Amino acid sequence: MNLKEIKWPTLVAIGLIHLGVLLAPWTFSWKALFLSIFLYWLTGCLGVTLGYHRFFTHRSFKSPKIVAYPLALAGALAGQGGPISWIANHRKHHQFSDKTGDPHSPRDGFFWSHMGWLFKRSEMDEPSIYRKYVPDLAQDPFIRFLDRYDGLFVILLAAALYFWGGLSFLVWGISVRMVFLYHSTWFVNSATHKWGYQTFKVNDNSRNLWWVSLLAFGEGWHNNHHAFQSSARHGLRWWEFDLTYLTIRFLGVLGLARQINVPT
Repeated sequence: MNLKEIKWPTLVAIGLIHLGVLLAPWTFSWKALFLSIFLYWLTGCLGVTLGYHRFFTHRSFKSPKIVAYPLALAGALAGQGGPISWIANHRKHHQFSDKTGDPHSPRDGFFWSHMGWLFKRSEMDEPSIYRKYVPDLAQDPFIRFLDRYDGLFVILLAAALYFWGGLSFLVWGISVRMVFLYHSTWFVNSATHKWGYQTFKVNDNSRNLWWVSLLAFGEGWHNNHHAFQSSARHGLRWWEFDLTYLTIRFLGVLGLARQINVPT
C-alpha cells in the first residue's frame, strides 16, 4: 500500500480515537464506565448489529420508520461509517465472501481483514459505486443524510458528553466505547473467518466463534449467518446465545417488529 492509496482522514480519526484510550486510567469513574457500557449496547447492539446488519442489510424482519430511523442513527453514532456505505460493503462481502472482490477476507492477511482494509482507497469509496449495492436505501432522504453526515453526529455526541460530564465522559463515552466496539465488530470480519467451528457447509470460510458472539451481541455465530443470511436469528443451537435476536423478539412482542425470519 503506497501513500497515495491510504485514506488519511480515516487513519487519523481511528488513530486519535485509539490514543484517547490512554487517558482512560486517569479519567475513570463509575458513572463514566456505566455510560460507556450503555453506549456500547446502544450503538453496537441496537445500532450496528440489529439496525445496520440484520434490519437494513439483510431485511431479516420488518419495522416501521419510527423504529428504523432511530436504529440507523444509533448505527451512525458507532463511528463505523454511514448506513449506505456500511451496508454496501457488507453486501459486497456476502457476494464475494473469501474470494476476489471481498472487501475484507482473511485470505489477504489477518490484519487486512481486521482493520487494514479500512485505510486503503477502493472503488467502494465512491458513492456512485457503493450505492448500487443499496438501491433500497439510496432513495431514502433521511438515510442519505445520515450517510453523508455520520461523522458530524459522532462529533455532536462527543461535545454533548464533554459538556455533561467533562473529560471523563468524553474519554469513556467516545474513545473507550468506540475502540471496544470497533474491534468487536472487526473480529467478525477477521476471527470468525479463521477460527471456530462450522455447522453448515457454505462456499466460504465463515465459522462460529463463541467469544466473538459475546463481544458482538450474537454476530459471532457467523457460519450460521452465512448459511441463512436473511435470518434474524444467528444463534441456532440452544447454547448459542444471541442477544440481538432476543431483542428483535422483544420488539415483536411490542408490535415493533414483524415477519421475523428464522430458519425452518
